[in-house]
Amino acid sequence: MTEGTTSAAQGGDTLTRLEQEGEIAADYLEGLLDIADLDGDIDMDVEGDRAAVSIVSDSGSRDLQKLVGRDGEVLEALQELTRLAVHRETGDRSRLMLDIAGFRAKKRDELTELGAKAAEEVKSTGEPVKLQPMTPFERKVVHDAVAAAGLRSESEGEEPQRFVVVLPA
Repeated sequence: MTEGTTSAAQGGDTLTRLEQEGEIAADYLEGLLDIADLDGDIDMDVEGDRAAVSIVSDSGSRDLQKLVGRDGEVLEALQELTRLAVHRETGDRSRLMLDIAGFRAKKRDELTELGAKAAEEVKSTGEPVKLQPMTPFERKVVHDAVAAAGLRSESEGEEPQRFVVVLPA
């Protein structure tokens, strides 16, 4: 077997594993929606190196906002519970991302813009910029936006006060 074939086979195995994670997560979340008597459809995808599951609703996402909570706190907890459900079934740690009613997608757009603005400020002043404390998800989005702008960034501090510092190139 050639190296390229091995790599392709591993890629297929990874995709299959991530799709399985999505299926397990979807079943778990369907049960949760039934228990909570909430309407929602489950969308599954693979984004990069992780499974992505979204709960969406055609009838406005007002009911689903209960599952997001203030500043996404309930969403974070549900994501952890869903990851645990996947872990229980597969025995492997899951990095699954959960979005509800487009909350994370909107947050990702806002954070990408924040990272780009911070990068522009660093480029114009030459001075590092420290941002407010963020969750790991939020920091990852900002790090990606800063890298896309051609700069570097680091996380500093201890949870839950960990924050991003955008540095000159």
